[in-house]
Amino acid sequence: MRILLWHVHGSWTDAFVRGRHEYLLSVRPGGGAWGLGRAGRDWPDSVREVDVATLDGDSVDVVVLQRPEELHEVVRTLGRRPGIDLPAVFVEHNTPKGNVPNVSHPLADQDSIPVVHVTHFNRMTWDNGAAPTTVIEHGIPDPGLLYSGELPELGVVVNEPVRRGRVTGTDLLPAFASVAPLQVFGMKTEGLAAATGIDHTRLTSRGDLKTRELHRELARCRVYVHPMRWTSLGLSLLEAMHLGMPVVVLASTEAPRAVPQDAGVVSADIDELLRCAGRLVANPEEARRRGLAAREAALERYSLGRFQDRWDELLADLRRRPRHSVNERPDERIPVPARERKTP
Repeated sequence: MRILLWHVHGSWTDAFVRGRHEYLLSVRPGGGAWGLGRAGRDWPDSVREVDVATLDGDSVDVVVLQRPEELHEVVRTLGRRPGIDLPAVFVEHNTPKGNVPNVSHPLADQDSIPVVHVTHFNRMTWDNGAAPTTVIEHGIPDPGLLYSGELPELGVVVNEPVRRGRVTGTDLLPAFASVAPLQVFGMKTEGLAAATGIDHTRLTSRGDLKTRELHRELARCRVYVHPMRWTSLGLSLLEAMHLGMPVVVLASTEAPRAVPQDAGVVSADIDELLRCAGRLVANPEEARRRGLAAREAALERYSLGRFQDRWDELLADLRRRPRHSVNERPDERIPVPARERKTP
């Protein structure tokens, strides 16, 4: 199949485009949110950069949407309506924001475009309304068992921890830094020590490394710490588990389902997390044993093969659905995201 999508979520896209299809990634001069293309990533030749504005709409078999605005962009550029005369699916990467128990999904008021949640927690938390939903859990290209744990330090991977604050558990980092020095990887981690009041000898901001270098450097840390309060799950956690790292994880969102207790500790008790982190730093053999358990669990549930098989099933189902031409259904309109509707 020829699948059109935008490069929105790098780690998820990295797994998705390694499937059995042809992937058309929107590219524009200067990149940006609507034209990032491959962004220099080492992806298969089946991943092609395209200018959506010049793309023949009939050459696309399905569009994978990840932002509500893409509904209108597809109509504007291809002249085809997602879910009506072009098979479409919407991938929901995020947990809802705002009045969480009552937040309606942007596609809640339509039933022609299925919503794929990346975690069961996401599907449960969103009010999906009439939208058909399913869950396809993350898949990770296996980086291999790289764990050495040679450094008695705690590794953390988080993007923009200063700006995002409590969402990413940034306020918890000083307590973990009192247990062992931190190495923090991710975008915009500079200035983190000053923002949190952590002495610079207890926190090293490593910045946004290329994937292979990140895996190699992270795997040198004795323990992986995942302090995220409100996130879909965090692919960095699954990557750390694949590396063979023991994990210390805040018990929020999907984490209790993703991480078995023998892989480290999953708890909402901060004191318990700190005690476990200290014990694993002080006991390399226990750390290695728990890391192997983490890797085994990750390979079983979050393998790339399982992820691709589930997507192939869904894409095949989309292809079997009847397709209508614009002339046959002139009265049909594209689904209007719920949050864009105006109350009269």
